[in-house]
Amino acid sequence: MDYTNIKERMEKTISVYAEKLAEIRAGRANPAILNKVKIDYYGTPTPINQVAGISVPEARLIVIQPWDMSILKEIEKAILTSDIGINPNNDGKVIRLAFPELTEERRKEIVKDIKKMAEEAKVAIRAVRRDGVDMAKSEQKEGNITEDELKQAETEIQKITDKNIEEIDHILENKEKEIMSV
Repeated sequence: MDYTNIKERMEKTISVYAEKLAEIRAGRANPAILNKVKIDYYGTPTPINQVAGISVPEARLIVIQPWDMSILKEIEKAILTSDIGINPNNDGKVIRLAFPELTEERRKEIVKDIKKMAEEAKVAIRAVRRDGVDMAKSEQKEGNITEDELKQAETEIQKITDKNIEEIDHILENKEKEIMSV
Protein backbone atom coordinates (compact mmCIF):
# COMPACT_ATOMS: atom_id res chain seq x y z
CA MET A 1 0.00 0.00 0.00
CA ASP A 2 1.18 3.51 -0.83
CA TYR A 3 1.42 5.93 2.12
CA THR A 4 2.65 9.04 0.26
CA ASN A 5 -0.80 10.68 0.16
CA ILE A 6 -1.22 10.19 3.92
CA LYS A 7 2.28 11.53 4.63
CA GLU A 8 1.73 14.55 2.37
CA ARG A 9 -1.60 15.44 4.00
CA MET A 10 -0.09 15.17 7.48
CA GLU A 11 2.94 17.26 6.50
CA LYS A 12 0.61 19.89 5.05
CA THR A 13 -1.25 20.02 8.37
CA ILE A 14 2.03 20.54 10.21
CA SER A 15 3.17 23.29 7.85
CA VAL A 16 -0.16 25.12 8.23
CA TYR A 17 0.20 24.86 12.02
CA ALA A 18 3.78 26.17 11.86
CA GLU A 19 2.66 29.10 9.65
CA LYS A 20 -0.09 30.00 12.11
CA LEU A 21 2.44 29.95 14.95
CA ALA A 22 4.81 32.22 13.03
CA GLU A 23 2.08 34.85 12.84
CA ILE A 24 1.59 34.90 16.61
CA ARG A 25 3.10 37.92 18.29
CA ALA A 26 5.45 36.59 20.95
CA GLY A 27 6.92 39.87 22.17
CA ARG A 28 9.73 39.64 19.66
CA ALA A 29 9.56 41.45 16.35
CA ASN A 30 8.67 38.88 13.70
CA PRO A 31 7.97 40.07 10.14
CA ALA A 32 5.69 37.03 9.62
CA ILE A 33 2.88 38.82 11.48
CA LEU A 34 2.58 41.09 8.43
CA ASN A 35 1.99 38.15 6.05
CA LYS A 36 -1.79 38.52 6.15
CA VAL A 37 -1.79 42.34 5.95
CA LYS A 38 -2.56 43.53 2.43
CA ILE A 39 -2.84 47.01 0.94
CA ASP A 40 -4.78 48.21 -2.08
CA TYR A 41 -1.95 48.79 -4.55
CA TYR A 42 -3.32 50.08 -7.86
CA GLY A 43 -6.55 48.20 -7.34
CA THR A 44 -4.91 44.91 -6.34
CA PRO A 45 -4.75 43.54 -2.78
CA THR A 46 -0.98 43.20 -2.32
CA PRO A 47 1.01 41.88 0.68
CA ILE A 48 3.16 44.56 2.33
CA ASN A 49 6.36 42.54 1.77
CA GLN A 50 5.84 42.93 -2.02
CA VAL A 51 5.71 46.74 -1.95
CA ALA A 52 8.18 47.53 0.84
CA GLY A 53 11.39 46.44 2.49
CA ILE A 54 10.78 44.95 5.93
CA SER A 55 13.64 44.81 8.40
CA VAL A 56 14.11 44.01 12.08
CA PRO A 57 16.88 46.30 13.36
CA GLU A 58 16.15 45.50 17.04
CA ALA A 59 14.47 42.65 18.90
CA ARG A 60 11.26 44.62 19.44
CA LEU A 61 11.11 46.75 16.29
CA ILE A 62 10.05 46.21 12.67
CA VAL A 63 10.83 48.89 10.11
CA ILE A 64 8.80 49.01 6.90
CA GLN A 65 10.26 51.10 4.10
CA PRO A 66 8.00 51.33 1.03
CA TRP A 67 9.65 51.46 -2.37
CA ASP A 68 6.95 53.88 -3.51
CA MET A 69 6.51 56.65 -0.90
CA SER A 70 2.97 57.38 -2.12
CA ILE A 71 1.71 54.19 -0.44
CA LEU A 72 3.04 55.02 3.04
CA LYS A 73 -0.43 56.08 4.25
CA GLU A 74 -2.01 52.95 2.68
CA ILE A 75 0.41 50.71 4.58
CA GLU A 76 -0.24 52.56 7.82
CA LYS A 77 -4.01 52.26 7.31
CA ALA A 78 -3.75 48.54 6.52
CA ILE A 79 -1.76 47.89 9.70
CA LEU A 80 -4.24 49.87 11.79
CA THR A 81 -7.23 47.94 10.38
CA SER A 82 -5.51 44.55 10.75
CA ASP A 83 -5.76 42.71 14.06
CA ILE A 84 -2.04 42.53 14.89
CA GLY A 85 -2.54 44.87 17.85
CA ILE A 86 0.33 47.28 17.18
CA ASN A 87 0.05 50.95 16.31
CA PRO A 88 2.31 52.01 13.45
CA ASN A 89 4.60 55.02 13.87
CA ASN A 90 4.90 56.92 10.57
CA ASP A 91 7.72 59.48 10.24
CA GLY A 92 7.10 60.31 6.57
CA LYS A 93 9.81 57.95 5.24
CA VAL A 94 9.36 54.66 7.09
CA ILE A 95 6.82 53.00 9.36
CA ARG A 96 8.04 51.62 12.66
CA LEU A 97 6.21 48.93 14.59
CA ALA A 98 7.37 48.83 18.20
CA PHE A 99 6.46 45.65 20.05
CA PRO A 100 5.59 46.18 23.72
CA GLU A 101 6.87 43.88 26.44
CA LEU A 102 4.40 41.03 27.04
CA THR A 103 2.92 40.69 30.50
CA GLU A 104 3.03 37.31 32.25
CA GLU A 105 -0.75 37.06 31.96
CA ARG A 106 -0.64 37.72 28.19
CA ARG A 107 2.12 35.13 27.76
CA LYS A 108 0.00 32.48 29.48
CA GLU A 109 -2.96 33.46 27.29
CA ILE A 110 -0.85 33.06 24.14
CA VAL A 111 0.46 29.67 25.32
CA LYS A 112 -3.12 28.54 25.93
CA ASP A 113 -4.03 29.63 22.38
CA ILE A 114 -1.11 27.82 20.77
CA LYS A 115 -1.89 24.65 22.74
CA LYS A 116 -5.44 24.83 21.39
CA MET A 117 -4.06 25.25 17.86
CA ALA A 118 -1.76 22.26 18.43
CA GLU A 119 -4.73 20.15 19.51
CA GLU A 120 -6.63 21.18 16.36
CA ALA A 121 -3.64 20.15 14.23
CA LYS A 122 -3.48 16.79 16.03
CA VAL A 123 -7.20 16.24 15.40
CA ALA A 124 -6.62 16.96 11.71
CA ILE A 125 -3.75 14.45 11.63
CA ARG A 126 -5.92 11.83 13.33
CA ALA A 127 -8.61 12.47 10.69
CA VAL A 128 -6.02 11.75 7.99
CA ARG A 129 -5.10 8.54 9.85
CA ARG A 130 -8.77 7.52 9.97
CA ASP A 131 -9.12 8.17 6.23
CA GLY A 132 -6.01 6.07 5.56
CA VAL A 133 -7.25 3.16 7.69
CA ASP A 134 -10.69 3.35 6.03
CA MET A 135 -9.01 3.26 2.63
CA ALA A 136 -6.98 0.20 3.66
CA LYS A 137 -10.14 -1.53 4.94
CA SER A 138 -11.94 -0.87 1.67
CA GLU A 139 -8.94 -2.29 -0.23
CA GLN A 140 -9.21 -5.43 1.92
CA LYS A 141 -12.96 -5.70 1.32
CA GLU A 142 -12.38 -5.50 -2.42
CA GLY A 143 -9.86 -8.32 -2.08
CA ASN A 144 -6.86 -6.23 -3.16
CA ILE A 145 -4.97 -6.85 0.10
CA THR A 146 -5.03 -9.65 2.67
CA GLU A 147 -6.00 -9.33 6.31
CA ASP A 148 -2.32 -9.48 7.32
CA GLU A 149 -1.52 -6.68 4.89
CA LEU A 150 -4.41 -4.68 6.39
CA LYS A 151 -2.94 -5.09 9.88
CA GLN A 152 0.48 -4.11 8.54
CA ALA A 153 -1.02 -1.04 6.83
CA GLU A 154 -2.81 -0.01 10.04
CA THR A 155 0.45 -0.35 11.99
CA GLU A 156 2.38 1.68 9.40
CA ILE A 157 -0.29 4.42 9.32
CA GLN A 158 -0.19 4.57 13.12
CA LYS A 159 3.62 4.96 13.04
CA ILE A 160 3.31 7.84 10.55
CA THR A 161 0.62 9.43 12.75
CA ASP A 162 2.71 9.10 15.92
CA LYS A 163 5.74 10.66 14.18
CA ASN A 164 3.68 13.65 12.98
CA ILE A 165 1.98 14.20 16.33
CA GLU A 166 5.43 14.12 17.92
CA GLU A 167 6.52 16.80 15.43
CA ILE A 168 3.56 19.02 16.44
CA ASP A 169 4.47 18.56 20.12
CA HIS A 170 8.07 19.52 19.33
CA ILE A 171 7.01 22.69 17.45
CA LEU A 172 4.62 23.58 20.30
CA GLU A 173 7.31 23.06 22.92
CA ASN A 174 9.75 25.35 21.07
CA LYS A 175 7.16 28.11 20.60
CA GLU A 176 6.11 27.83 24.24
CA LYS A 177 9.74 28.27 25.35
CA GLU A 178 10.10 31.25 23.02
CA ILE A 179 6.99 32.95 24.42
CA MET A 180 7.76 32.32 28.07
CA SER A 181 11.43 33.35 27.82
CA VAL A 182 11.08 36.65 25.92
